[in-house]
Amino acid sequence: MNSNDSQPQLYEMNPLGRFSDRASDYVKYRPSYPAAVIDAILDGLGEPSQLTAADIGAGTGISSRLLAQRGVRVLAIEPNAEMRQAADPPALVEFRAGTSEATNLPDTSIDLVTCFQSFHWFNPVLTLPEFRRILKPGGRLAVVWNLRDRSEAVTLGYTQITKTGSQHDPAENPERSIDALLASSHFTDVRHCDFANRQDVDIAGLIGRAKSASYIPQSGPAWEKILSDLTELYETHCDARGLVSLVYKTRLYLAVVANN
Repeated sequence: MNSNDSQPQLYEMNPLGRFSDRASDYVKYRPSYPAAVIDAILDGLGEPSQLTAADIGAGTGISSRLLAQRGVRVLAIEPNAEMRQAADPPALVEFRAGTSEATNLPDTSIDLVTCFQSFHWFNPVLTLPEFRRILKPGGRLAVVWNLRDRSEAVTLGYTQITKTGSQHDPAENPERSIDALLASSHFTDVRHCDFANRQDVDIAGLIGRAKSASYIPQSGPAWEKILSDLTELYETHCDARGLVSLVYKTRLYLAVVANN
C-alpha cells in the first residue's frame, strides 16, 4: 500500500472553513509567483484583454491580481467569506462566492481556469467535470504550487519545523493531488515545468508565513515550540539586512480540455 493511501483526502478536512482565522496573515505573508509562470500560463491563448479566467480557490487574490495585471478579466471564485473580505481586488478582478465543484459560471464561458495553491483542497471527482463544463473548447487548465526547495538550509529547516509542529499534516504534501488530473478523461496534454522563486522575510514574515498555513496551531504548547524553533532558525541564518530567504520551486501543470 502507498503510504499516502492511509492519509485522509484533503478535501475531507474542512477546506471551506480552515482558513477563516488566517486571512490577515495570508494577505501579508504568503509568497507571490514569478512573472515567468504567468507568461507560461498565457502563452498561446491570444490577446490577454480578450480572455476571461476563473481563478478557483482564489484566496485573497494573489494570483488573480497577477493575471489582471496582464489585462485578463478574472472571476475569482472563493468559498471562504473571510478570505474574500480580506482581498483588495483591482478593477479587472471580480470576487464571487463559489466552489470548485459548483462555480455557478455558465457553460463554455471561460478561456482559462487557474488553481494557485488550491487544487489539493478540491474533490477531483466533482471538480474536473465542472472545470470542463465551464471551459470553452480548447480551453486551458493551470495548476500551480509553490513547493519548498528542501535543498536550501533555511527552507529545509522551516519545513522540518512546520512538519513536526503540525504532526505531519497531509496538507504539507499537496502535490499528490495531481494524480487525479493525470488520470482524468476530461483533460489531455498534461505537462509541467518548474520556476525558481524566493521569498525574503524578516522575523515577523517568517512567523507570519507559518501562521498563514491552515495546519499550523495558533496557540498552545505546539505553537510555542514552533515559534521558538523559527526564532532560532532566523537568528542562525539572517543576513546583514535582517532577512532570511525561503526558496521555492514554483511548479506549473498545464492541461487542455479533452475533445471526447
